[in-house]
Amino acid sequence: MVNIDDFVKRLEIILDYYGLNASSFADKIGVQRSSMSHLLSGRNKPSLDFVMKILDVFPEVDLYWILIGKGNFPKSENEDTSKFQNLNAPAPSNENYSEENLFSKLNIEEEEKSISKNLSENKKPNLSVENDEIDKIVFFYKNGTFKLYIP
Repeated sequence: MVNIDDFVKRLEIILDYYGLNASSFADKIGVQRSSMSHLLSGRNKPSLDFVMKILDVFPEVDLYWILIGKGNFPKSENEDTSKFQNLNAPAPSNENYSEENLFSKLNIEEEEKSISKNLSENKKPNLSVENDEIDKIVFFYKNGTFKLYIP
């Protein structure tokens, strides 16, 4: 969990480092000035989008440092690469891993049969409406609104 007071202190360190005030920082990262004001006052918590905008505009800011205070600011290149596994490196070998059975046709066909069986079982209606009266009908729209009809 991000401690808001500590996050604000680290944000102020970034502002001082770059010699920016809150308004110019907000303009630079592309957020509303009021968002920046609410963050600095402790009224709002930082969103993931806000943090990612900081990291995009200011690559010297370390993700772990801004969020939880671990690491350094400004970050060094050695630190950045040591935290993450090289994605181009070959995967570690595992003797128990059998590549030929991972996506074998037999396994896929069995999965498809199991899925289609489950789907056909779920299509059976479990509602009985013989003598039931409708209490209300609710229509939900994609924009998040709804309409309620009571007959």
